[in-house]
Amino acid sequence: MKSYSQGDTAMFHLQLLSKTIDLKKYPFTKLIIEKNITNEEYNDLLELLHVLNQKYELQKEEGLLDFSSLLINFAGMLNEKLHPDETILALKKEGYYHDLMDSFLGILNEKKRFK
Repeated sequence: MKSYSQGDTAMFHLQLLSKTIDLKKYPFTKLIIEKNITNEEYNDLLELLHVLNQKYELQKEEGLLDFSSLLINFAGMLNEKLHPDETILALKKEGYYHDLMDSFLGILNEKKRFK
């Protein structure tokens, strides 16, 4: 009889859970799972988003209208496993940092419009 490790069992349980959850409602979570993001990488991303959101709120209060530098910072600091555009869309759809993601999407859409 074959013995299974805790990791095998956890992976099996995760596969079962993923079948019961509508991952279309949780695109960011799905992205994290698909890209095999570790707990540490996930926490680093959330910390990055928290810092950028604080900067965004501060710059907005100061009357700044161009947040391209924050988007560049985000893209530059984003884990290499993740694509900035895809991550921003997933974060927005799942409700993370709504105003910041709207701003990033506006910049990206403007950029695409002029290409």
